[in-house]
Amino acid sequence: MSIILDDDSKRHIDRERAYIRFQAIWRSSPRFAKLGEQILGAHGSGMPFKLLIIEDSPSMLHMYQGFLQREPYDLLTADTGKKGLRILREDRPHLLLLDLKLPDMDGQQILETIAEEELGTTAIVMTAHGSINVAVDAMRLGANDFLVKPFAQERLIQTLANARELRQLKSKVAVYEQLDRPSYDEMIGSSLAMQAVYRTIDSAAPTDATVFITGETGTGKELVAQAVHRASPRQAGNVIVLNCAAIPKDLIESELFGHVKGAFTGATGDRDGAAHLANNGTLFLDEIGEMDIGLQSKLLRFLQSGTFQRVGSSKTVSSNARIICATNRDAWSEVQAGRFREDLYYRLNVIPIALPALRERGGDVIEIARQFLRLFAERDGKQFQDFDEQVQSLLMNYSWPGNIRQLQNVVRNIVVLHDGPLVTANMMPALEQVIPQQPASLGAGGVAPAAVVPAMPASAPPSIIQPSPMPVGAVPGAAPGEEDLRPMWQIEQEMIDKALELTGGNVNKAASLLEISPSSVYRKRTAK
Repeated sequence: MSIILDDDSKRHIDRERAYIRFQAIWRSSPRFAKLGEQILGAHGSGMPFKLLIIEDSPSMLHMYQGFLQREPYDLLTADTGKKGLRILREDRPHLLLLDLKLPDMDGQQILETIAEEELGTTAIVMTAHGSINVAVDAMRLGANDFLVKPFAQERLIQTLANARELRQLKSKVAVYEQLDRPSYDEMIGSSLAMQAVYRTIDSAAPTDATVFITGETGTGKELVAQAVHRASPRQAGNVIVLNCAAIPKDLIESELFGHVKGAFTGATGDRDGAAHLANNGTLFLDEIGEMDIGLQSKLLRFLQSGTFQRVGSSKTVSSNARIICATNRDAWSEVQAGRFREDLYYRLNVIPIALPALRERGGDVIEIARQFLRLFAERDGKQFQDFDEQVQSLLMNYSWPGNIRQLQNVVRNIVVLHDGPLVTANMMPALEQVIPQQPASLGAGGVAPAAVVPAMPASAPPSIIQPSPMPVGAVPGAAPGEEDLRPMWQIEQEMIDKALELTGGNVNKAASLLEISPSSVYRKRTAK
């Protein structure tokens, strides 16, 4: 028998599954640990709710304790406001039952302290006066509910139960917000793959551990490095970016460690390198796989000791820089090929972060495209607001070999050459022509310059796939004896299919066998 669930039931199940996932991961993330302890305690994990009662009357306090002796509370008591504040700060009780009239201070002062110091305790106030104004003032200061003395046992138990349930619901909402973040720092995306990236950043940022970011070109590795820095205790320091692929081999050591006057031709003065400039901050080594193997040993020494020597100097210099590096290569394959030191690999690969390709991020592509559309439209004074359904389908089904940078270029092209409330299919450029550019630097707003290509004629459909294949053996103008010749694209396709078959459909392994990029395999496979 099959069971059909309505939308509300499905949403409830999805949320419960999200909570289960949270229970599995909360201990691994310092950012979530405190929240996790609180929430698990509120969900019946065996940890009772801490309830603090601040009441100056011994007889009333004794009565409240009798009312609650069978209830699931760990009772704490205080007969003065001063004692109550000490317990609030030290024990952080979940709930507070507070008498507004105390011998040493007004109960409203305690509510103000809870709010100012963000103690997180849910307060219920008690008053013998029954004044609506008093209750309203208490609620404005953060009280959850109020009780007018005298009150029955059932009323007390129900009020506390309501407060407990509300606290549980708020905690669940906090969990879901943390698990399903639509963005992080300057990164956009709510896919599961990006949620894993966000959680790793949460865990890594408070530490000084080296972070090793991998991913295809254009996936946003520098954004991850910047996010780690801004979430770290080093956020007040500099983040220095050194692109190892953009610097000539004979200059990279000077760029990394600096040089002294006369160290080489053109060294007209002393110059600090990236390692020194990143002191007490973060040094981001982009495209670390391109670094000359001779320099790798010096980098390893710097990582181990925190010291280095400028080019042309024998003086040792210290730097307390946190290292983050990135590469679009398979680092371990580079080690096996002898192009990357194995000891350096193990020293760098402490906290790995694997950025997913854009084609692996589902609906993120639409949200990222919308962000670019809003940004460029505002910058150029255009009216664009969104993409129509056909364009959204095209964006979702394209393989994006150039990843986010290519998507950015496509949207930039559209905004420059067109206008209107919606982006339509006739505005789309031929995607194969939008070549992702490797920017030397980012422009305003952290957006790289786009490569603009002519738009397609209005009558032509957008080109998102390769041309239709020719029939086998149909080589135009084939002479006698040349019938066995086949187009090169067919041979390529056969090789790709064979490699995928041998590797069980693993694109990366197939690409390695064929000595081509994974994006090429993916693109040619989807073009069949």
